[in-house]
Order: sequence, then C-alpha cells, then structure tokens
Amino acid sequence: MVTNMRRKHDGAFKAKVALEAIKGEKTLAQLSSEFGVHANQIGQWRKQVLKELPNLFSNRRKRQDREQEDLVSELYRQIGQLKVEVDWLKKKSHMLQ
Repeated sequence: MVTNMRRKHDGAFKAKVALEAIKGEKTLAQLSSEFGVHANQIGQWRKQVLKELPNLFSNRRKRQDREQEDLVSELYRQIGQLKVEVDWLKKKSHMLQ
C-alpha cells in the first residue's frame, strides 16, 4: 500500500536545488527527475531565493533586527516597572484594610 506522505526537505537541499534552477543549465523537468521534487516546487524555491537575495547584502535587515531587539528590551523594562507598581499597590491596599 502506497502512502502519500509529504516529504520535508532541509534548507541546504532547497538551496542546492534552487541554485541549480537559477543556473539554468538544466530544465525544471530535468531537475525534477534528478532531485525527486516537483517542477512547481523547484520554481517556488527559485523565486523565493531570488526574492530574498537582495536583502542578503542589505544593512536594512541588520537595522530591523536591532530595532526589534530594542523594542523587546523596552517592553520587558515596562513589564518590570508595571509589576513593581502593582506589587506596591497590593501592599498599600492591604495596609488600608
């Protein structure tokens, strides 16, 4: 009995197949039979690589990562401050009772 299970490919395999597709030395059909992956999937991987390639050499990505880290640290700081204030208010409310 044949089961139709999805195969999961790691990033290195996808990169290798996409790079071969970008080279253009073989057709998608040839690559499909060589690597055992559907031609449409190879096309999608190739498009994804070509889309992300300009960002690889961009400083914008580093800036976005740094801004994200700054935001997270600021939010943690605010959470800590609010926790201290809530604890203080709880303590004061017990004193008033």
